[in-house]
Amino acid sequence: MSLSRETVLTAISDIGLPQGGTLGQADLIRALSIDEGTVRFVLEVENAATAQALAPVEAEARARLERLPGVTKVQIVMTASANAARPKAVSGQGAAPSLKIGGHAKPQAGPQAIPGVRHIVAIGSGKGGVGKSTVTSNLAVALARAGRKVGLLDADIYGPSQPRMMGVSGRPASPDGQRIDPMHAHGVTVMSIGLMLKEGEALVWRGPMLMGALQQLLQQVNWGELDVLLIDLPPGTGDVQLSLCQKAPVTGAIIVSTPQDVALLDARRAIDMFNKLKTPVLGLIENMSTYICPQCGHEAHLFGHGGVASEAETLGLPFLGQLPLQLEVRLAGDSGRPAALGEGSVAQAYARLAKRLIDGGIA
Repeated sequence: MSLSRETVLTAISDIGLPQGGTLGQADLIRALSIDEGTVRFVLEVENAATAQALAPVEAEARARLERLPGVTKVQIVMTASANAARPKAVSGQGAAPSLKIGGHAKPQAGPQAIPGVRHIVAIGSGKGGVGKSTVTSNLAVALARAGRKVGLLDADIYGPSQPRMMGVSGRPASPDGQRIDPMHAHGVTVMSIGLMLKEGEALVWRGPMLMGALQQLLQQVNWGELDVLLIDLPPGTGDVQLSLCQKAPVTGAIIVSTPQDVALLDARRAIDMFNKLKTPVLGLIENMSTYICPQCGHEAHLFGHGGVASEAETLGLPFLGQLPLQLEVRLAGDSGRPAALGEGSVAQAYARLAKRLIDGGIA
C-alpha cells in the first residue's frame, strides 16, 4: 500500500471525538503533507480547552499513523484559528487582581532577591524580530522537561506575547489584593503583563510606570520554589533592562540574534549594555540559523550562517548553540504548545541548549 494523502486520511478519519462525530466529519485537519515517510498536519481547534479535550484523539491518530507501512515519523500540531475566541486560562483562573499594576517604583536599596528563586536569567536582544520570545518559551519548556522548576516572566511590557505562546489567558487571581497567583502551563510557572490587559489593549506608559510594573511582577507574584526564572525582555536597551538589573540579582543574560550583520550590530549594543550594568553575559544563541525545505531537503541559510558563533568567539563569550527555522515553530507558538514539547529536531535542539545551561550550573 503506497503512502498517500488518501491513505493517511482513511486511517484516522473514523476516530471518535469527545463531543460526538468523527475526526473526518469535523474537518479539523489542515496543511497535511507527506515527505519521505514523515507525515505532518495541523489539527485546527477552537481554543486551548478544546485542544486539551482532543489530546486522546491526537494520541490515537499518532498511534494509527505510526503503524502504517512507510511511516517513519508523525508530527501533529494543534492550533486555534485566527478568528477563534481566546481560550480560558490553563490554570490559575480566579478573580481579577484588585491591585493596580504600573504605579511608580518603590524605593529599594539595591537588588532584592525573589524568595524561592535560585537563578534569574534575562533573555534579550538588541532588536525585535529575532525570535527572542519564541526562544524563551521553548527554552522554559525544555528546562521543565529536563526536570527543572522553571518560571517565565514576560517583561516585554509593550508587546507581551508569552500568554499566546504558552497557551494561557484570563486574569490571574489575587486573593488578598496584594500578591498575584501566576499561571501554569507545560510545567512552567508563567506571568505576563498581557494577562492583566484586554487583548489588543495598548499601554501608553512612561519610564517610571514601566519600572513600577516590573518591580511588581518580580516581587508581588507568588513564584514559589524555582531553579530558574527566565525573563523575556523587550527589544533594545531601555528602562525595563535597566530596572531589572537594578531591582533584582540577575544571574546573567543570554543574547539571541539571527546571523546577519544588521542583527549582530544591535546584539553588540545589548551586550555592551549588560556589561555596563555589570550583568554577566552567559552566552549567545543563533536563532533561525538554517532552513531545510520539507519538500526536497535542501538546506538554506536565509539570514546567513555562523555569524553569531563568530561574534561570540571574537568577544570571548560562550556560544550556546544554533536553532533552526521551521514551520512547526510558528504553528506551535500560535497554538500555545511550544515546539520543545515535541520530539523533532527543534525539540532536540532546545533539549541540548537546556542541558548546556544545566551543566553550566545556570539552571
